[in-house]
Amino acid sequence: MKNVGTIDRVLRIVVGLALISIVFIGPQTPWGWIGVVPLGTALLGYCPLYSLLGIKTCPAQKT
Repeated sequence: MKNVGTIDRVLRIVVGLALISIVFIGPQTPWGWIGVVPLGTALLGYCPLYSLLGIKTCPAQKT
């Protein structure tokens, strides 16, 4: 079940790619690989932390 909405996904992709770019450009620190987390949750549309906290940013699905 997805719990990450469209705007949230776009922001996660941008932030994830920006953090990963730190590995190759700029200070070239390995901490940039933490960008894989927001990128992965954006691509899957599911965030485990949101589930624990009861947050859902995607629109309600009609049944």
